[in-house]
Amino acid sequence: MAKCLGLFVEDNIIKYAKVSKEHDDVRVEAFGIEFYEKLDRAIDKIVEETYSQKIPISINLVGENYNYFKVFSLLSKGDLQKAIKTEFETYCEENGYNPSVFETRYAVVDEKDEADKLKIIYVSENKVEMNRVTQQLNGHRLTTITPIPLAIPNLLGVNDAIVEKENALIVNIEQRTTITTVIDSKIQHINVLEDGSGDFLNKINLKENSFPKAYEICKNTTIYTASGKELQTSDQDENYLDDIMPTLYSIVSSVKKIISDGTEKINKVYLTGTGAMINNIDIYFQEYLEDVQCEVLRPYFIQNTEGISVKDYEEVNSALSIALMGVGEGIKGMNFKTKTAGEGIPDWLKMDVGSGAISEAVANNDLGEKFTLVETVLLRVAIGLFLTVIIYSGFSALLNNQMDKKMAETSALQDNLNEQIAAATEDNDRLQQRTTDYADLVHEIEAAEDKLEDRNQSRNEIPDLLNQLMYIVPNQVRIDSINESEDGHIIIVAQSQRYEQLGYLKAKLKSDGILTNVVSSGGTKSGSFISIKIEGDLP
Repeated sequence: MAKCLGLFVEDNIIKYAKVSKEHDDVRVEAFGIEFYEKLDRAIDKIVEETYSQKIPISINLVGENYNYFKVFSLLSKGDLQKAIKTEFETYCEENGYNPSVFETRYAVVDEKDEADKLKIIYVSENKVEMNRVTQQLNGHRLTTITPIPLAIPNLLGVNDAIVEKENALIVNIEQRTTITTVIDSKIQHINVLEDGSGDFLNKINLKENSFPKAYEICKNTTIYTASGKELQTSDQDENYLDDIMPTLYSIVSSVKKIISDGTEKINKVYLTGTGAMINNIDIYFQEYLEDVQCEVLRPYFIQNTEGISVKDYEEVNSALSIALMGVGEGIKGMNFKTKTAGEGIPDWLKMDVGSGAISEAVANNDLGEKFTLVETVLLRVAIGLFLTVIIYSGFSALLNNQMDKKMAETSALQDNLNEQIAAATEDNDRLQQRTTDYADLVHEIEAAEDKLEDRNQSRNEIPDLLNQLMYIVPNQVRIDSINESEDGHIIIVAQSQRYEQLGYLKAKLKSDGILTNVVSSGGTKSGSFISIKIEGDLP
């Protein structure tokens, strides 16, 4: 008989269910709700109260992601795995993720819209987040970690063909809401909504300052419906429905959109989770989803409740579905728990040396004669030593294998980190080079602008000088030439028959500020004209 304790863990609350399965007979031996502040202590308490110290434990993933890939259906098994791995690595590269930090599993289903394709439901979970939860179960037999949206259909028995083929949505309203689409009794798609029971439980908790009380209020709240889609509420529920109804409306709107957008007709909507404990929630959903039957999900194996309310079982549906994964139901290969060295020891190495078939076998010799007491003891000691050597060798091999794997993973992570550092360094060098190039370009542009400004300025200097000279040159003075050097030095050659007229010109250039540093050469007489050279700088 297979047994398992299922734990559905969320913030502040654990739902648990201990189930046993023998052939097709499933029984619930214990179940309940536990509120906690310290997760490890709450788990220890549940294990002790349910006498589950020696049975396997199954828990849910927290915050996992779902991706969907399409691959050709004719690929071989090896090529299919390579194609799926390539698709996920491409997704990680596009989103800047490191594939090695994820623990992944996938399920293969038929692609309804394309006959030559397969649809891959790819589930990934951050290893750090998964280890954070699993560390709380140290000392217990944790054997199964599974995503709740892929486990919840176990309650319908779809994987064991217990129910007829149907198209349905399973809406699990827990802290966040997951919607599992089942077509022909096979899982086809998972939708994850951030809206869930966590929203209104936290709001009620703020009012009541007690999470257990907020949970009980949620369970005892009733949605009063009238004709059509009008809602009426009692005075007792009115305060809390204001917190609850916006979330339920958001969820039912998403469900309605999924149904309308799908290519397959949905016949039924199953409601489960904490949100499904609200009274009349199935009627509320039915009012919005008029053509689809809505009901609270009842586990297929719950028949005779023997005085226990069916709603009490339905309250822990999430834990029941996870427990069923632990006893072998559900999608194979969706267990995120990796085996430890101890779990990998073959059963024959765990046989009790002191009793049982081995002891009985060695108690007799080949001739059927009884060994003496001393011979029997010596044989048992020898067998014990032999098995000790085998167990030690097995442990050593398994530990070495695990160490090699961890070293390989560490090396891969280190190599990836070095690659990322090298890429970052290369990007930084490239950025620095581009910054330098940009600064040089800016400097060149500024120099060109200064040069252009100087050129424009010098272009107007001579016309300005000539304009000023026009007003100060005496009538008896003639300007022969005006020259300008590159540094703005002006040389004027003038002549006149009267020397005092030339002196007047020089004085005006200096006094009017037309030129600075004005000097003149001695006069040179040619015939009746006197020629002088006047020099100065533009102001």
